[in-house]
Amino acid sequence: MLGDHPVFPILLSTHMAASRAFYHDTLGLEIAAEDEERIVLRSGGTTTLTISRSTVGTSDTQTQVAWRVPDIAAAIADLRARGVRIEEYQAPDPVTTDGVADMGHSWAAWFIDPSRNVLAVVQPKR
Repeated sequence: MLGDHPVFPILLSTHMAASRAFYHDTLGLEIAAEDEERIVLRSGGTTTLTISRSTVGTSDTQTQVAWRVPDIAAAIADLRARGVRIEEYQAPDPVTTDGVADMGHSWAAWFIDPSRNVLAVVQPKR
């Protein structure tokens, strides 16, 4: 049953104004709806990402949202041009070179939002 319905991620924010600026102004996502407790952003046409107010934020360190992109180098260049810092990792994490890790099935790069949510861009290998 659930496979017949869209899914949408919800991220926690400890600072809604900073999250709004990051996702809307820096990343360029369109705001679909907004109130004091949440911001719903549109990405990729029909996909939405919800940012929800939180007093504790996240304690997770794994990827929470990933965008599938056709060209990871172009995506990273665009993010860096927008002032986004691409993370660098060493073993035992996936090792990155200029921000990109070869995950076997795809290439991936990570960045972190103002509330410490881990985001990624991923280019599947064909």
